[in-house]
Amino acid sequence: MIPLRPLQAGEIVEGSVRTMRLHWRSVVGISLTVAVGTQTVATVIERLWPRGTQELDALSGETPQSPQELVDAIGNGLGSLGVTWLLSLVGSITAAALLTVIVSRAVLGRPVTTLEAWRSARPQLARMTGLLILVPLLLVGVFAVGIVWGLLAAAAGAEQAGMSLMAMGGLASMVVATWLWIRYSLAAPALMLEKQSVLGAMRRSAKLVRGAWWRVFGIQLMSVLITLLVGFMAQAIVVVLDVVVHGFGEQSTADATDWASLISIGIAAVVSATITLPVTAGMTALLYMDQRIRRESLDIELARAAGE
Repeated sequence: MIPLRPLQAGEIVEGSVRTMRLHWRSVVGISLTVAVGTQTVATVIERLWPRGTQELDALSGETPQSPQELVDAIGNGLGSLGVTWLLSLVGSITAAALLTVIVSRAVLGRPVTTLEAWRSARPQLARMTGLLILVPLLLVGVFAVGIVWGLLAAAAGAEQAGMSLMAMGGLASMVVATWLWIRYSLAAPALMLEKQSVLGAMRRSAKLVRGAWWRVFGIQLMSVLITLLVGFMAQAIVVVLDVVVHGFGEQSTADATDWASLISIGIAAVVSATITLPVTAGMTALLYMDQRIRRESLDIELARAAGE
């Protein structure tokens, strides 16, 4: 699947796509099942519980009149958004775990069925869940610390100063959160393939990333851009379906929570996730292996294992 030597960024992308192409039954089956399951429930929630996202959408494209307005909108939206986030988390955990196993076997030239991937990944799912909850909470905590001073100032009556503090704190938090994201971005494959604990996987990732932060950042950024590009292309499906269902004119945007609109949005999300989940999981797994090749001569072990 990959040359057993230090990889270039293009080879990491190519290896991820090649895995998806040669093992499409397992890879697409997993990503499609996860995407359809999570998006179906999310669509139903959005239709039956639209209040939260409607209030957040009302703030889209404009600056809140006060921090309290933003806090109220977020608070009212936490219910539906929280359930949707939980579903997305479950899907991401399952897909990342199974796809990492498939990629690791593909590197050795060994095909693996979905059932075999599930049997291999299942013992690590609880720890994978802990990891994929802990890291986002850590990043959220960074942002909370960054903006809390502005919120306190605004609550004390200095709204202008509070908004300025929130902006500066948010910018600083973004820098710190990005650094932490890259530092722990290889924790998932470390946990799955080395059977590490949650904290052990985070320490392992930090060790592998040390001294190569900018390179890892560049490749992970490429993964994000691929996801955004595929999402943008899938969004075109929403536009076409919306025109087919509603026709041109104001009616096409009159009600974004009717079943037709939600289903068209869901189809676009499923298409996007089915393609991007394998690619991003594959790139992360191959980047992890590449860092081990560069630091620990993993290529020698892989060549030996592939020949057995």
